[in-house]
Amino acid sequence: MKKNILITGATGGIGLAIAKEMGLLGYHILINGIDRKQGAVAEEELSKLNISHKIYYFDVTNEEAVNNGFVEIAHDVSSLHAIVNGAGGLGGRSDFESMTTDFYRRVMALNLDSVFFVSRAGIPLLKLDKDSSIVNFTSIAAWNAGGPGAGIYGTAKAGVLTLTRALAKDLVKYGIRVNAVSPGTIDTPFHQATKDTNPALFESWKNDILMKRFGDASEVATVVKFLIGPDASYLTGEVIQINGGQDFL
Repeated sequence: MKKNILITGATGGIGLAIAKEMGLLGYHILINGIDRKQGAVAEEELSKLNISHKIYYFDVTNEEAVNNGFVEIAHDVSSLHAIVNGAGGLGGRSDFESMTTDFYRRVMALNLDSVFFVSRAGIPLLKLDKDSSIVNFTSIAAWNAGGPGAGIYGTAKAGVLTLTRALAKDLVKYGIRVNAVSPGTIDTPFHQATKDTNPALFESWKNDILMKRFGDASEVATVVKFLIGPDASYLTGEVIQINGGQDFL
């Protein structure tokens, strides 16, 4: 029987790259998203690769929607081998003086609340699988507080870092490992707005990366594969930086 992996925010970008990486290893992939048009494209790509999958449309920032989504998931599968909390995003930019409470709450919900809601709802299914794990997404912004106007995004991702370690402590009794990845600048649609409006600025970011290039989504996916797999069996509460040396320049 195929083992099941749930990946949130997986209808494109890094999440879809992870779905392909793990699906080609023989896992049954459960992808989550909210954009049905994008989801249809993702499903087509997975089908072309003969990857066993199913898509679930629910908003990970909404507690009720997450809980209802997991009722459907629990009806379809008997257990989960891993949850990858890939949903997240910048949500826009704002300095703190002019930041609205609505903006603050939206960015925190997308990047931090979502990890809590999905992880909590998924624990019962993770407990039913052997050597299961959670992989969260923090960011280099958790360490450097993000670029201009991204301070609340960095704050939320710092919360994910602490939540990862807290979950690791809490779930070790069930044999569930919890780790995180921390990507730097990965060339995905996450940065599309900057690429479109100020391509020179986007290219200049390479100057702050030791390897002088952006990362590829596949380079994050392979690290997630490692964390889910047996070679990482003695890792929990850890964060792996994936940034080409960006964090120490």
